[in-house]
Amino acid sequence: MKHATPPDRAAQALGAEAHYRALESLYAAAPINHLFDSAIEIPERGCSRIRFNIDARHFHAAGAAHGTIYFKMLDDAAFYAANTLVTDRFLLTTQFNLLFTRPLSEGPVTAEGRWISGQRRVLIADARLIDSVGEEVARGTGTFMRSRIALASLPGYRMR
Repeated sequence: MKHATPPDRAAQALGAEAHYRALESLYAAAPINHLFDSAIEIPERGCSRIRFNIDARHFHAAGAAHGTIYFKMLDDAAFYAANTLVTDRFLLTTQFNLLFTRPLSEGPVTAEGRWISGQRRVLIADARLIDSVGEEVARGTGTFMRSRIALASLPGYRMR
């Protein structure tokens, strides 16, 4: 009787890296992301980083970034941090709480996402927005649930 040998750590690492790159491709392929000057980086399990630029197109009537951009970038950063742990299914945001601490004006901003807990059906992740001088301007926490949508079925998700 033959015993299956467990996959070696190098193979697991290559699989994880391929999943992270495929998630980055998925972000780039989403039509909504063509509206923003943004790029995602997934450096490791449970983490994501989205760099984007705020300009006057994103402003509300009082001359600062509208809350929709805060939500979008915080939700995306937390979502992708959580989806690093799920290799077969697309996650759905079921709840997201925001805390705005400072207004955003024009310039570069970074959204940093971090997985907090959960690995099976429901995952929790948070994110924060950092402005061009390194100050946190907002943070959010989201709850994400596995959907029935297979990642492999999505046109932007390409394993290499």
